[in-house]
Amino acid sequence: MDPVNVGVLGASSFALKHTARALNEAEGVRFAALATSSPDKAAPFQAFAPDLRVHDSYDALLADPAIEAVYLPLPNHLHVEWARKALEAGKHVLTEKPIAMRADEVDGLIALRDATGLFATEAYMIVHHPQWQLVRRLIDEGEIGALRHVDTVFSYDNSADVANIRNRPETGGGSIPDIGVYTYGSARFAARAEPVELSARIRRENGVDVWAHVTGTMAGATGEFTYSSITSMRLYPRQEVTFQGETGMIRLTAPFNAGVYRGAEVHVVHGDTERVEHFPTVRQYVLQMQAFARRVRDEAAPYPWTLEDARGTQAMIDLIFAGEV
Repeated sequence: MDPVNVGVLGASSFALKHTARALNEAEGVRFAALATSSPDKAAPFQAFAPDLRVHDSYDALLADPAIEAVYLPLPNHLHVEWARKALEAGKHVLTEKPIAMRADEVDGLIALRDATGLFATEAYMIVHHPQWQLVRRLIDEGEIGALRHVDTVFSYDNSADVANIRNRPETGGGSIPDIGVYTYGSARFAARAEPVELSARIRRENGVDVWAHVTGTMAGATGEFTYSSITSMRLYPRQEVTFQGETGMIRLTAPFNAGVYRGAEVHVVHGDTERVEHFPTVRQYVLQMQAFARRVRDEAAPYPWTLEDARGTQAMIDLIFAGEV
């Protein structure tokens, strides 16, 4: 299979540290082009991808006939606009999360995907990690009995970085758009569940949420369960997800930034017995890029996260904001 030529719109620090490097290393993919008007920003990308073509605008990259697909690591408020432009330019699309700022904004992308026959999805990398595939399977198979409670936490502290796009309302900042997509979407994915009723306590600074505690109920294959989530950009770093069932418990100690926050572990607990599954060498961004390339080349290739899945998480975010108390 010829590698898929992928271009990246924007020289973001996140792309430089994680996703562009994954593109460069993944099988079946070629990190072929970058769009940035700054040679200084392009230079560190060219250091590990010396054959990289650099375009001075996003439109110029989209006009490049050699580029088959684009990856969008843009600020949140630009995702829908440039995903639409990329599809209209005939490119397959992988866009960072959250894909939109409201659920109804995703509908146009779904329609455009279907009309063009191109592949478009959200870069929800955790579903490619085998720890989440394992947790989903264990819940499906009744390893912990009927699911009764899910508890999710994701926090870090960027209070000193005032100019960060996550701290700015005009770029779609806030802990809920940035990391709520993980705490909410992971529960939806693993438990095959959707929210029933939610309420939220939210603290804001400069027009963005910096702390949010969401509680309520969700419903999955084994019925309703209670749900709790804390996201914050003002707390000491912490990541953890726990699924409590009638006969056991599953706990993930590095559920979201596996290998960066700490090593990924899945703890399966039954009474005094605890089994631990370790994933020391898995690189979820690389797995994501490889799965994306396979799906671009073969529309029958499995891919675990669709635009409809992304819309579901955004609908949950919309519900959370509507349920603020």
